[in-house]
Amino acid sequence: MNELRVRAATPRDLDAVLAFWKTAAEGTSISDDRDGVERLVARDPEALILAETGGELAGTVIAGFDGWRCHLYRLAVHPDHRRRGIASALLTAAEDRFVRLGGRRADAMVLQDNGTAHHAWAAAGYAPEERWRRWVKPLTP
Repeated sequence: MNELRVRAATPRDLDAVLAFWKTAAEGTSISDDRDGVERLVARDPEALILAETGGELAGTVIAGFDGWRCHLYRLAVHPDHRRRGIASALLTAAEDRFVRLGGRRADAMVLQDNGTAHHAWAAAGYAPEERWRRWVKPLTP
């Protein structure tokens, strides 16, 4: 197997990331467009973490920290690269980032009916928190 490289995304990576999510991520979001991802990387250049193997994008995670809470989004691994420790490496990088920034608790946005993801998150030590339900509203200017 090729060596795994984990690094922060750069603006040059964004088109590849958007194309990758169409293949590797379950579902899409209103912010899955060039403008949305550019804003993320411009605001927090270390938030979008990529995993590469053999020079090819194999996985992503967004590790957002607002100064108070740590949020994980878009953990995705390409179907051809699953079950090789890529998600674990991405989560380790995200959690290390949170600790460096002073974060104390991480939460993840996970689709309710994505059973495969639920198993992966549980294996990484995350648990569903039934007490809280997320409510979301798309924001438009």
